[in-house]
Amino acid sequence: MNCSQEAEIAMSKILIVDDSPSQLYSLRKIVEQGGHETVVAESGEKAIEMAADEHPEVILMDIVMPGMSGYQAKRNLGRSEITRHIPVIFVSAKDGEADRAWGLRQGAREYVTKPVNATMLLTAISEAMAA
Repeated sequence: MNCSQEAEIAMSKILIVDDSPSQLYSLRKIVEQGGHETVVAESGEKAIEMAADEHPEVILMDIVMPGMSGYQAKRNLGRSEITRHIPVIFVSAKDGEADRAWGLRQGAREYVTKPVNATMLLTAISEAMAA
């Protein structure tokens, strides 16, 4: 990978979706320390709108949120020509193997459990962008 490719990856825009202000803060901190730009949404509905407007390279999506769940938001993103190509990484406290399998069946690129390991999250972001 040459320097311009590394710079392109490092300056990627990541949409973080979570209804918890403390989770948004910690995820944003990890992602920005990893060299990425962040935008945030506090609901599935807002995530769909922001994904279309902001064109992020990756979306980090909580699953359990009031109103539209992360699963529903992912399905909606997949139906739109504008957003269907954006990789989604579910970031959830739901840590069972069935939860992980279901998240991946919904089309997520990766499934990361809370509390988030920063290295694992940044690796998942990098792999999602490279795929």
